[in-house]
Amino acid sequence: MLEIKPIKAFNDNYIWLITQADSNQAWVVDPGDAEPVKRVLKDNNLQLAGILITHHHADHTGGVNELKQAYQVQAYGADVSKCTDVVCQQDDTVEVLGQSFSVISVPGHTLDHVAFYNADEQILFCGDTLFLAGCGRIFEGTAQQMYDSLSKLAALPDETRIYCTHEYSQANLKFAAAVEPDNHYVTAAIKKVDQLREQDHPSLPTTMADEKCHNPFLRSHQPAVIGAATEQTGFLVAAPAEVFASIRQWKDNF
Repeated sequence: MLEIKPIKAFNDNYIWLITQADSNQAWVVDPGDAEPVKRVLKDNNLQLAGILITHHHADHTGGVNELKQAYQVQAYGADVSKCTDVVCQQDDTVEVLGQSFSVISVPGHTLDHVAFYNADEQILFCGDTLFLAGCGRIFEGTAQQMYDSLSKLAALPDETRIYCTHEYSQANLKFAAAVEPDNHYVTAAIKKVDQLREQDHPSLPTTMADEKCHNPFLRSHQPAVIGAATEQTGFLVAAPAEVFASIRQWKDNF
C-alpha cells in the first residue's frame, strides 16, 4: 500500500511524498522547491526514485531540475520541455513503486495539465485542476475545457482520495457557502476544515464523494447552483457548462 504525506512549500503549496512501508524508495509530485524535499528525504533515509509533474507553473516545477541532478531520476508528466523527461498524455501509464497510475488529460488551468490516477488504491493527484470545494483558475484553456476536465475527474469512483497541491480549502468553502448558503454539506465541511487548520493539519485529501456534495464547480447541474449563477449574471443560465463558467468568473472576483 502506498503512503502519501505532504511536504509544505511556499505559503500554501503541498508537494506530495509517495512511499511504501517496506521500501526506502520515494516519489514526489509537483516539487516547486527542492530544499524541503531533500530535507525530508534525508531525515527519513529515503532515496528519490522519480518525479510526477501535473503542469508547468513554477511553484510546481521549480525544484525539478535540482532534484533530478541530485538523485539522478526522471520526471514524468506534463509537457514541460526544460524538466520533463517522459511526456505523458491521456491514457498513458506511469509505474510508481510498483503501482500503475493512469494519466488523465485535464486542460483548463493550463493546456498541458495532467492528473495521475491509481485505480487499485483510488488515489488522484490532480495538481491545480480540482481543489477541496474549488477548482483552478482558467489561465490558458477555456471554461468549456475546464468543465470537461472536471467532468472527467467527477466520473472517478466516489471513494477516490483527491490530493491537490494547495491549501485553499477555507477560502473555497467560503465561496461555496455564498453559492449554496443552505447546503448543509458545505456547513459541515467548513466546521471540519476549520478544526483541522486550527491544529495546523492539512485539510487534504478530500474524496470525490464529498466534492460532489459541497464543491459548486462539480454541482453546476444542481438547481441551487443554477439559481445562484442566474442571479449573479442577471440572466437565465441553464446549460451546466455555462453555469460553471458563470460561477468560475464569480469566484475570480470573490
